[in-house]
Amino acid sequence: MLNGKKVVLVMPAYNAGKTLRKTYDEIPKSYVDEVILVDDKSDDNTAELADSMGIRTFIHSKNRGYGGNQKTCYAKALECGADIVVMLHPDYQYTPKLVPAMVTPIAEEIHDCMLGSRILGKGARIGGMPFYKYMCNRVLTLVQNLLIQEKLSEYHTGYRAFSREILETLPLEQNSDDFIFDNQMLCQAIYAGFKIGEVTCPTRYEKESSSISFLRSCKYGLGVLKCSLETLLHRLDIRKSPMLAPLDDES
Repeated sequence: MLNGKKVVLVMPAYNAGKTLRKTYDEIPKSYVDEVILVDDKSDDNTAELADSMGIRTFIHSKNRGYGGNQKTCYAKALECGADIVVMLHPDYQYTPKLVPAMVTPIAEEIHDCMLGSRILGKGARIGGMPFYKYMCNRVLTLVQNLLIQEKLSEYHTGYRAFSREILETLPLEQNSDDFIFDNQMLCQAIYAGFKIGEVTCPTRYEKESSSISFLRSCKYGLGVLKCSLETLLHRLDIRKSPMLAPLDDES
């Protein structure tokens, strides 16, 4: 418990057998009450290894995609009574040692969401982020900030922490099961007025780290622009967005 709040760390996993143990061993256990791993029908021993390590493990019977995996992660965390949920990739790209910095602002009710930013500071390029990905990240973030009327250093990090209120408020099940889920979720959180903070996060880009192809990156980039434009048009009451309309119904 942190400030009386239960902290659950979730790991959306796919073929993470080579990096899972390294990731898990660095988690500051004094800040985390429970760890949950959801295996998205991996082709390796991820699920078996997680289970042998005593991690509460759930396995998809078929591959649901990155967004679909997160949906299960958050649902299972809420079911076990989480007040704060941290999402950490088990590929060892993001350092688990920042968990205290991610959860404390939420426990103290300073922010509702925390992002581990690779762009604050110089961690991304030093850690090996490919130059084209770095530049795409910077350009997309600039455009998003202008369209969404926010001021984040990046929208594309996979290291995130959320309050229970966010996860119960946002219509996550209506979002994509693909990689664009992350951006849809942030657009919804911003539109709903939740407070978002960032902490600088060094990253590692190694051969075991998960990554998407150039073509899928392009598809993701177009999806990001679509999400941002949808948010702008919805705010201006020009065109209602199915992604945001449920939040209007709740207000």
